[in-house]
Amino acid sequence: MNASPSQTACGGHPRDVLFTGEKPFPALPAVDHYAGAEKFLRKALALQQEFGPVFDITGDCEDGAPAGGETMHAAMVAALIASPGNRHGRVGARIHDITHPHWRRDLEILLADAGARLAFITLPKARGAADAAAQIAALRELETRHGLAAPIPVHVLIETHGALREIWQIAALPGVESLDFGLMDFVSAHRGAIPGAAMSSPEQFEHPLIVRAKTEIAAAALANGLVPSHNVSTRIDDAEAVASDARRARREFGYLRMWSIHPAQIRPILSAMQPGQQETEEAAAILIAAQDASWGPIQRRGRLHDRASYRYYWTLLERAHNTGMALPGDAVQRFFAPPG
Repeated sequence: MNASPSQTACGGHPRDVLFTGEKPFPALPAVDHYAGAEKFLRKALALQQEFGPVFDITGDCEDGAPAGGETMHAAMVAALIASPGNRHGRVGARIHDITHPHWRRDLEILLADAGARLAFITLPKARGAADAAAQIAALRELETRHGLAAPIPVHVLIETHGALREIWQIAALPGVESLDFGLMDFVSAHRGAIPGAAMSSPEQFEHPLIVRAKTEIAAAALANGLVPSHNVSTRIDDAEAVASDARRARREFGYLRMWSIHPAQIRPILSAMQPGQQETEEAAAILIAAQDASWGPIQRRGRLHDRASYRYYWTLLERAHNTGMALPGDAVQRFFAPPG
């Protein structure tokens, strides 16, 4: 987002001033809502119109596609992404994994029919960095063929032994903006060595092999300027259980985004991913004072703040905005008003 005249007049926008020379961190919504069937995708689009762009939608061309009906399913997903119902442009798609004969056809259909309307492409079950790199190369080839002006961001699912082993190489691949943890396939890949109970809470946050995987994914993502995205909660009938999973993912493991598989999970995840209201208001006040001081050191409530703390408070304020929190009007005008 470009800074508006009011933003630049007050000392510059924090994105431009505080992170000079760094790769911009993706400002992704805190929820990635998965849907495969057409009726569920349409319902998700309607909810996104109601809630605003505070959650993404992923059209599932992998598990959502019936065997033998992959072409028609991908065409349906592409048509909905290209439709006027995709009002906010925050709908991506998951394609088949590289061992499936239809993965390239998925990409061909999605780019031909939806093109620049695709918010991202998700790659499942990579066995290592080479698999992800090969699918990304095919995506870039098709973008060139269809004359797309900008590359489509890529999300990579980490759910195999090989992908976890090469997590840092995957995180360094150009164009990747998110690493997603696929808990259930990861547990299944251990051939019964991890109990099935670890596919849900509380064991998913306690079993050492899963804790290792979650921390490695989050560390690699954040170190490479990517968003770590947490696996689904299997509870669709208990909003507090879903919120608890999201809170633990955020506070204990550093995940900034989480999958949803049912519309009832969206609001609990959003709420759990939001920073506290008091800290958000304090962040806004500090950043406003810092911008007025041209980002030099300031004192507030007996504490010294400089660019190191400004960076923290900016990421907090941006996360509050991306999760739909109400922010002080001056902060909205300075930092989030559209240009013009």
